Amino acid sequence: MDELRDQCPWDRKQTMETLSSLTIEETYELIDAIENKDLNNVKEEIGDLLLHMVFYAKIGEEQKAFTIEDALNSVCDKLVRRHPHIYGDLKVKDDIEVKKNWEKIKMSEGKKSILQGVPNALPALIKAQRMQEKAGQVGFEWENKDQVWEKVEEEMAEFKTAVQSGIHKDKTDEFGDLLFSLINYARFLDIDASRALDLTNRKFKYRVEYIEKNSGKPLSEMTLQEMDALWDAAKLGSTVSE
Repeated sequence: MDELRDQCPWDRKQTMETLSSLTIEETYELIDAIENKDLNNVKEEIGDLLLHMVFYAKIGEEQKAFTIEDALNSVCDKLVRRHPHIYGDLKVKDDIEVKKNWEKIKMSEGKKSILQGVPNALPALIKAQRMQEKAGQVGFEWENKDQVWEKVEEEMAEFKTAVQSGIHKDKTDEFGDLLFSLINYARFLDIDASRALDLTNRKFKYRVEYIEKNSGKPLSEMTLQEMDALWDAAKLGSTVSE
């Protein structure tokens, strides 16, 4: 990285801001490799992400803000501080207690909100799930899944009312509330809502591509009945893995 930063015009031009979108792309490429269970590609994508971390540290060092050693020492110190059941005398019985204690320690470190650590840039669905998880870790939580489902039904009724009103803002607000409550219900069933939606996206993609491959003509020239028949055939032969 020292050589690239000194000798390559592209690397020399980069800033933390210009790298950030590329880091997001590399992260998703790693996730794709993990989802595909392609360990060789996982190895490659981990390397790409590590390169980005070295790049950020190099820029931080140039700005005399921090070094890569500072970053690694900082996270090591944080891990020791947030694992008193390993490096101290705290007793915990399971991972749930570990997560609850983790949030308490974060608040004692100066966090102003339990939600402060949830990045604004997260995709909305994942962000909703993470906020719900963090709120639940400090007791701001429904007692059981039946209560959550009642909330889903309540939000569904409010959404239907908003649709009937024809007011776009109300429809948007209530649809968001309905999605939020469904994500919460999924969490109570130990379902990763983001992963569930991704699996559905994959199924949809596979089935549409199956129709395109087996129709013998463009989709725009097919009837809905013809597409439905191939859709059902695609469902029978689906290879999308969960």
